Amino acid sequence: MRFDEAYSGKVFIMSREDGDAADAVIYGMPMDWTVSFRPGSRFGPNRIREASIGLEEYSPYLDKHLEEVNYFDAGDIPLPFGNPQRSIDMIEEYIGKLLEKGKFPLGLGGEHLVTWPVLKAMYQKYSDLAVIHIDAHADLREEYEGEPLSHSTPIRKTCEMIGPENVYSFGIRSGMREEFQYARESGMYMAKYDVAEPLKEMLPRLKGRPVYVTIDIDVLDPAFAPGTGTAEAGGISSKELVKAIHMIADADIRVVGGDLVEVAPAYDPTEQTAIAASKFVREMLLGWVK
Repeated sequence: MRFDEAYSGKVFIMSREDGDAADAVIYGMPMDWTVSFRPGSRFGPNRIREASIGLEEYSPYLDKHLEEVNYFDAGDIPLPFGNPQRSIDMIEEYIGKLLEKGKFPLGLGGEHLVTWPVLKAMYQKYSDLAVIHIDAHADLREEYEGEPLSHSTPIRKTCEMIGPENVYSFGIRSGMREEFQYARESGMYMAKYDVAEPLKEMLPRLKGRPVYVTIDIDVLDPAFAPGTGTAEAGGISSKELVKAIHMIADADIRVVGGDLVEVAPAYDPTEQTAIAASKFVREMLLGWVK
């Protein structure tokens, strides 16, 4: 798979033309085969790209311009509709190739299950990997209605792969009783409801470590992001999520990749969800790609 050949014509603002020379690669994972409520997140990556056209290329938060980051938008991976296992395999294979080339992977989802194959590939390269998980949902189920390949299972799978003590969840406000019990008993870290303050306390524990960051847009209150498949009331503001992204950027850790998932444009005719998501991606590029 060549990094200088985009899968689709839509690209994130200021994407460079030479994929092989890029430090970071944006890629889409247009999959919503296992969603448990409202489908449509497979359309999220391209809508985020479209919304990015309205962004300023300069971040006043970080005093940085997108011209300072060499990144390439490879478009969407052509995932086979309705086939979660094959889709997972394709994502893992693609991320493996990115990592072999020394690229910083920044993924756009898609349902949250797409994070699982990314983390499988990341863990093969970074044996001491830690994961920061920002989300409304625990995603700690072993299966959903008998199906282990579900967008409600990626963090449980991650805990079982890298060890629960290496997983840090923030903003969690929804899940089964058994999921919260697992979090308490397993040794993973879970901050309920809030993100910025508990993140500030936890980041020093990750000093010097390679860290992957996965953000589910539904960590935001539906007032800020109605365009998602499983919206949950009582969430954080866009301002707090921007702050969290900057805190991660400023911490003494090595961010080795990240993703932003679960944008489902059909449920937000105002496009405020995609607009917010594109701004978060800008700040992730400027703050995390070194």
